[in-house]
Amino acid sequence: MRAEVYDDRQCLLGEGPLWHPLRGELFWFDIISKKLISKTQEWVFDEHVSAAGWIDVDRLLIASETALFTFDLRDGSRVHVVDLDAENPVTRSNDGRADPQGGFWIGTMGKSAEPNAGAIFRYYRGEVRMLFGNITISNSICFAPNGDRVYFTDTRLQKILTMALDAEGWPTGVPAVFVDLSGDGLNPDGSIVDAEGCLWNAQWGARRVARYSNDGVFLSAVDVAAKQASCPAFGGADLTTLFVTSAADGLDGSDEGKTFAIEVGVKGQAEHQVVL
Repeated sequence: MRAEVYDDRQCLLGEGPLWHPLRGELFWFDIISKKLISKTQEWVFDEHVSAAGWIDVDRLLIASETALFTFDLRDGSRVHVVDLDAENPVTRSNDGRADPQGGFWIGTMGKSAEPNAGAIFRYYRGEVRMLFGNITISNSICFAPNGDRVYFTDTRLQKILTMALDAEGWPTGVPAVFVDLSGDGLNPDGSIVDAEGCLWNAQWGARRVARYSNDGVFLSAVDVAAKQASCPAFGGADLTTLFVTSAADGLDGSDEGKTFAIEVGVKGQAEHQVVL
């Protein structure tokens, strides 16, 4: 399977694709260019933005390098919700996603990938709590369909981890290795879990998104023309379209940084609603 170009604008660092289930519309980010993008519009911010969850038909919760804020798609207005590592000039937000319980997970990293500068946080019912620290490149935040498990990675370690969640979505126990990609020299970037519980992982530098069973067995892969595939998302009318962002930063190929799509014949999960 090979993904085709969905949008030919080149992002320096495409990330955070989100299919809004009420609007039937894809949103994504160019982190380096400080943009939120849709098929028909772009919004430019004064700091890095990287990930979002949907609140209602018109509002997103957006993660920036200093805060979580609501963003109104009708008029571009925003309302500060909570600080996010705001006093640390080294870091910015990176990968993030809403969980089935209505919380929002967001990872941070150093703007120059400084070792161990990042962390993974969860926003839930007005509180931001740091869950994991000493992370260099936070990625792959996604959730099992029944909400009892989270997946995440520090890309530099080349292992996707998994951990149980309690009824309110807080992690419990200790992380375990879900997939170890170090032996193949693969770098796990963003991930999404489909309705069958299989994980799809964009693998930075490998031109692909790989699918793994819920016990970590490789099943198949989608080829992507861009070398630096960064994050997948399910969308389309029946949630069987896989969208994939990519990054042109440091590369000069004509397909680098574009956003791709492919019908995979597997149904994804609808993105979960953030509860403020």
